[in-house]
Amino acid sequence: MADSFFEISARERLQGLVDEGSFTEWLPPQARVSSPHMPLLDQPVAFDDGVVIGKALLNGQPVYLAAQEGDFLGGAVGEVHGAKITAMIRKAMIDKPVAVLLVFESGGVRLHEANAGLVAVSEIMRALLQARAAGIRFIGLVGGAAGCFGGTGLISRCCDTLIMSEEGRLSMSGPEVIETVHGVEEFDSRDRALVWRVTGGKNRYILGEVDALVADQVAAFRQAAIAALQQGKPAGLTLQDIEAEHAMLTRRLATFEQCNDGAEIWQQLGMGDINTLAMMPAAEFAAQFAKARDKAMGGV
Repeated sequence: MADSFFEISARERLQGLVDEGSFTEWLPPQARVSSPHMPLLDQPVAFDDGVVIGKALLNGQPVYLAAQEGDFLGGAVGEVHGAKITAMIRKAMIDKPVAVLLVFESGGVRLHEANAGLVAVSEIMRALLQARAAGIRFIGLVGGAAGCFGGTGLISRCCDTLIMSEEGRLSMSGPEVIETVHGVEEFDSRDRALVWRVTGGKNRYILGEVDALVADQVAAFRQAAIAALQQGKPAGLTLQDIEAEHAMLTRRLATFEQCNDGAEIWQQLGMGDINTLAMMPAAEFAAQFAKARDKAMGGV
């Protein structure tokens, strides 16, 4: 499992993504910068508050990075956690690296410090969009066990490029939240196959929410990130871009409005047996579905 992006820690992901020996961490655990709220609730702390930030080289080019640690509170965002990511982005606006890489693994805002976490998410999004407007490319990567949900899901969709493995999960509301609010009839969070068919990388790729679908390998994520760097300086969002996105979403809703499951979307595209597709390697799946997706939704 050493090469599995899903299985390793946040630091191991960053070290595997970037050029060997180039990563420098800011505010590492020995700095002991942790949440001031958790001890007041008799809760344990992490000395990095569940997020790793720093700088490195990617294919010889300078990048800034942040990776959430799913093993601490599911990577949930608290005050210090969010402040570290925001400060890293602010620093990027000054130093102008070629890109910022955000490795997402989070269930959303930390309930123990909910208001502070919500503010932190909004600050990250504001800093990210300001940095994008200044010409800095943002590359998001999703492939951890905790998925990418809640406010973190919103942050991920602000990136220029989003890379995801089949094993990753991406959504605004997590399966347990949907079940709690609307009942098990709406979404059974215990049905793990259903959860991945709906929120997993393959379905998100088909719906046009992910730019690259990769295998659960550190090397695959690294190569996809390098490919994103080679796209050149981002042009920034225009009114035409936003209108095109809205038009795509309208077409997507009209095409799949009656579908209740990711499997139904795949079947409607006419791409064959769902069990075969579910076991298909990421690269083969992406290649097979690209034409069908464009044909069904008029391009995304």
